[in-house]
Amino acid sequence: MAGGETLLDVRGLTKVFGTLKACDGVDLDIARGEIHALLGENGAGKSTLVKMLFGSLEPNAGEIRWNGEPVRITSPSEARRLGIGMVFQHFSLFEALTAAENIALSLDAKTPISTIAAKAQALSYSYGLPLDPYALVGDLSVGERQRIEIIRCLLQTPQLVILDEPTSVLTPQEADKLFETLERLRGEGKSILYISHRLEEVKRMCDRATVLRHGKVVGHCDPRQETAASLARMMVGTEVHAVVRSVDEGAGTADVLLRVDHLNRAPATPFSIPLRDISLDVRAGEVIGIAGVAGNGQGEFFEAVSGEVLQDRAEAVSIRGKPAGRDGISGRRRMGAAFVPEERLGHGAAPAMKLSENLLLSRHATDPGVYVGAFGIVRGAAISAAAKRINQMMDVRKSAEDPPANALSGGNLQKFIIGRELDRQPSVMVVNQPTWGVDAGAAARIRQSLIELARSGSAVLVISQDLDELFEISDKIAVMHNGELSKPMPRAEATYEKVGLLMGGAEPGHVHHHDPAEMA
Repeated sequence: MAGGETLLDVRGLTKVFGTLKACDGVDLDIARGEIHALLGENGAGKSTLVKMLFGSLEPNAGEIRWNGEPVRITSPSEARRLGIGMVFQHFSLFEALTAAENIALSLDAKTPISTIAAKAQALSYSYGLPLDPYALVGDLSVGERQRIEIIRCLLQTPQLVILDEPTSVLTPQEADKLFETLERLRGEGKSILYISHRLEEVKRMCDRATVLRHGKVVGHCDPRQETAASLARMMVGTEVHAVVRSVDEGAGTADVLLRVDHLNRAPATPFSIPLRDISLDVRAGEVIGIAGVAGNGQGEFFEAVSGEVLQDRAEAVSIRGKPAGRDGISGRRRMGAAFVPEERLGHGAAPAMKLSENLLLSRHATDPGVYVGAFGIVRGAAISAAAKRINQMMDVRKSAEDPPANALSGGNLQKFIIGRELDRQPSVMVVNQPTWGVDAGAAARIRQSLIELARSGSAVLVISQDLDELFEISDKIAVMHNGELSKPMPRAEATYEKVGLLMGGAEPGHVHHHDPAEMA
């Protein structure tokens, strides 16, 4: 149960960027011994709020009270001194250093590494998050790296821990272990501010929730008394339609539109994952999902399939029956394929360029004569019409008619990038993390569009760390671990436990597909 005494009290907190009020008079209070959820769409103001609480941003107006006293938090070190710790979604670790050395970098006192290592190891075992302090970060899984971040935070003895999407990189088993740790922290009287798009987790773990929309608080609730649908409705302001996955009975005998044949790839850097003998067929009409903890070769696999990295054998990747392993991205797109990378800004879109210009970048080589005419003259009307069509189809919300990519929230930019590829009606679609950090409404739209593309006769391959997503949209699920890919498992035979065990490194032969009792 949540404690009664207020630890943090925020009143009227406001942050303005130019003409945009990212946070507009936000009120929030967190009790001692409480797990408090912070919910909202992309661009709702969650990140801005927690950055003000952690001292990374300074508010324009409002008051923060800590233990009943007004405070001004001017830096993260000041926040840590007060007793506020934060574990960010994107880790800030040096791969060439050990766990203990990374932890030492964040501690104010000049404590010997040996002492830090001993304290970190003792703390990690006491909280059920075992950690080797002398292991190189580059050799660790993403789940182990998150343990470093959590232990580093806990070593500073915080009274309030801010967690931003903490389970997005974890297997189901690792997530359960994290939940046990959070329960223990709550039992010790520590408070947790929990940010997540995974609403079932919020219902399971959190005592109260504060919901933001367009920078304002639109509601407080007890999430345990709500449904995931009602929480999503509070966040978005309208009903979020459930994703509908019809079964395509003929997909199992349809043509293979994407084939990966004994794909191998040596590591490109000391911390890259080699790909080992990967073979996979994706047929017309089906969605195949690839699960896995981040850092197990998914990025390297996407680069190989998309043509960012060429293969030694042309037959290593085939699109619509044609060997494509020696063709680059544009060549593979001309064969009817489309690709959406994990990183939106800088990879999926050039940040400072307008949406129409980003569209032109991806179309000029694959649609000759449509968007670029004779002598290289850009057909502006065609580009503008296509951009408008994509924005309407995917409900891309923006502040100007044709803004630069970096002016959009993450979810709206993701909708545009996926819509840009869907608009071509590709025969093959390969998407890496389609709804990473995307709110419930945008996620539902993206997932439904991928299902509909497959049911129209295309082959869709989705790489995702979100198991809920894969179970919602996939016809078959395979798991990538340490550069190897398991045999795709029919959705009807898959369970979270089976997939989670494979994500954790269990031998595929030891994960049976029929007898749940053997999984105990």
